[in-house]
Parts: sequence; structure tokens; C-alpha cells
Amino acid sequence: MKPINKLILATIAATAIHPAIADEKPPPGAMALSTVLTKLEQQGFTPIVEVDLDKGRWKVEAYKGDQKHELEVDPNSAEILSDKPDS
Repeated sequence: MKPINKLILATIAATAIHPAIADEKPPPGAMALSTVLTKLEQQGFTPIVEVDLDKGRWKVEAYKGDQKHELEVDPNSAEILSDKPDS
């Protein structure tokens, strides 16, 4: 399959699932995402490479030094609930 065809198919697939993802929003009282990310950066998690909202919690992939981490973060307090090294 030609690379352009793969790109078109990937775009169509992403567009098709986007509405399901876009329906989830942070819980009432949640901090602005920019504030949460700033707090993570102040703790040494930089660069932040991916952010997703899952079941009302931020799932964040970020580096601390040379190690990539998968974080689960409370959207109301920016508290790190889970920190797992990503292999």
C-alpha cells in the first residue's frame, strides 16, 4: 500500500473515533490542564510528550532525566496518583 493511502486511512480512522474521545471532560472543580502540566514540570517532568483524559484522570507520559514515565494525575489537585517507568 502506498504511504499516502496509509496516511489517508489513518486520518479517516482517527476522525471516526475522535467524537468518542472528545465526550470525556475533566470532573467539576478540575484545574486547568496548563496548571497541572506546569506543576508536573516544576517537579522535573519535562518534556511532557503525551496527555490523555481517561476515566476522569489525566494520563501523562513525560520524561524525568533520561527515563520516560507514565503518570496518572488527579485533575483537581495535580497530585501524582501513579508513577510507572515506561520501558
